[in-house]
Order: sequence, then structure tokens, then C-alpha cells
Amino acid sequence: MWKEKLKIYDELVAKCERFERKGKTMPYTSANGYMFSLYNKACEIGIRFSKEVQKKYMEEYNTTIYKSYNAVMHGYILITEEMLGDLNNVAKLLDESYDYVMSLEPK
Repeated sequence: MWKEKLKIYDELVAKCERFERKGKTMPYTSANGYMFSLYNKACEIGIRFSKEVQKKYMEEYNTTIYKSYNAVMHGYILITEEMLGDLNNVAKLLDESYDYVMSLEPK
């Protein structure tokens, strides 16, 4: 299951031309010194937003805060199976997340 879902994560990231996937055992995307998406060992994808946007999307997509390795990932939302049914839309969210971390003070 991990590899099958990883293919979906890779397909998602490939739809976004401004960045690429990093990490072998813990796949993620990062820019400007910040991670903004993550694929964990539980086969879950999380995408990072500002607190306001995170709250909006959790309500809009009926999802929750993303947890990885038993840690709450502040600012991240869990990308549900239902959301993955429209990868083009999730790719837009991922692009939006990239714009968000690029707007932060570089680390």
C-alpha cells in the first residue's frame, strides 16, 4: 500500500512545476527553508497552509489536522481519499502551499 500511495504523491507533485519531491524514506516537499507537504509511514499526505487557510480548508473538505509519526503537524491538513479523487484540485492546493511558504521569512 505504501508504494501505491507514494505513486499518487509523486503524481501530485509532478503536476506542480516549481518544485520537486525530496526524501527517500520520508518523502516531502520544501522551499524557502520550510517543509510544505509530507507523505508519512501511515500512507497519509499532508499539506501546509496559514492557520486561517488551514481552518477554512478543514471545514471545506471535511478533513482534520495532519499528524505524522504521532506528532501534530501545525498548519497542515490531512488530504483525504475523497480529495485525492481530484488530483488537479489537490495540485492547486499544493501550489498554494508553496506560495505560502515562499511568503514567509526565509529560514
